[in-house]
Amino acid sequence: MGDRAGGAVTGKQRIAAVVALLSGAATLVLAVTVAIIRFPDGLGVLACVVVAVVASWFGVVRRGTRRVVGIAVAVLALLGAVALLFRNDGWPYLIGLAIGVAIWHAASQMAFRVHVRRPAAEPPRRAVLFINPWSGGGKAANVGLAAQAAERGIRTVELHRGDDLERLVHDAVSAGADALAAAGGDGTQAIVATAAAAHGLPYACIPAGTRNHFALDLGVDRDDVVGALDAFVDGGEHLVDLGEVNGRVFVNNVSMGLYAEAVQSKGYRDSKIRTLLNTVPMVFGPSGSELDLQWASPDGATHPSAATILVSNNSYRLGHAVGSGTRPRIDAGRLGVAVVPASGGNGQHRSGGLLQQWSTAEFQVDSARPVPLGIDGEAVVLDPPVRFRIRPGTLRVRISARHPGASPSAMQPDHLMDGPGALVAIASGRLPTSRPPV
Repeated sequence: MGDRAGGAVTGKQRIAAVVALLSGAATLVLAVTVAIIRFPDGLGVLACVVVAVVASWFGVVRRGTRRVVGIAVAVLALLGAVALLFRNDGWPYLIGLAIGVAIWHAASQMAFRVHVRRPAAEPPRRAVLFINPWSGGGKAANVGLAAQAAERGIRTVELHRGDDLERLVHDAVSAGADALAAAGGDGTQAIVATAAAAHGLPYACIPAGTRNHFALDLGVDRDDVVGALDAFVDGGEHLVDLGEVNGRVFVNNVSMGLYAEAVQSKGYRDSKIRTLLNTVPMVFGPSGSELDLQWASPDGATHPSAATILVSNNSYRLGHAVGSGTRPRIDAGRLGVAVVPASGGNGQHRSGGLLQQWSTAEFQVDSARPVPLGIDGEAVVLDPPVRFRIRPGTLRVRISARHPGASPSAMQPDHLMDGPGALVAIASGRLPTSRPPV
């Protein structure tokens, strides 16, 4: 069986964290020295170095455009130091400062690079891969996934219009399948993962969908569809949780309230969680109709309505924190609950805050009428009460040894300014993430 632990820090990461801490401290000490002996221009040099260090850190923990901006600001700040030292024959100091910032940035990147290594599990002999050919714009066919699976001894079952995936999976298990994999979106993944958990079989997530949010938080490289098949060749195994709502399993989240408005948003597929929450102030104001969603907060208080309720398989980082929109782990054995309260008649949120977030093993929503939900992105209507619970450590996930093996936010601190503390945690062999909200 697999390892339910959230992974461990590697020796290389610990060394990188130590180097980052030492280089960062040495660089700042040198900058302070320059500020003293080259006063008053030295104060400008010190300011430039501080900006460069902070901006380069921003480039370490952010992605995409924000990373580029962070690195660009760091370079500009160093150029500012160049301008101040050039006219004062301060090249030795400048070289030392530039090298220090460069080492700080490179070592920090290495320290936060996720790659959880788990002992290789015994490869299955009769693995079956279910392919949804429509997911991701035909991504599975574009990479020749079926042929690649055959080379690894994995039998494939391709879905056709009108097929019952649950029945196909059941038939495969009855015929002797000893491992199951799914290539498709999160809805496809949930069905196959449910069967794998029910029968105690290893499961592999093949990221052939459009966004593959489950794959991201599991630690599967979403850009390496074919390589994900190696989960059944040399993959390590660990246990993760599944969520359940009224007996139906979900791998990511269930949303209630403004789901219909959120899915129509142009940016929904790119950033579902944040778009869902950002939709609230636009469509649920003082003139908005009250939604019949009755729920209880952790303090025991009952609430007759909500703008949006999001229940997830483990907690998401929401808001503007580092790693926002992802789950640092999926093995904490807790549901994540995020609620945007309903607004009162004066437009103020009754609970005094825009977002409430906590974790729990169970959660319930009542209503006087059937409740529309979005389950892993699929529109569903369920009769109340809507009961949620976590299924802890129920899914045996296999992940290729060459893939990260953990969420990209597993190694990241909660906030940008938590960097030094996060590096200290890694240097001491601990994951730097905080505990889920309670």
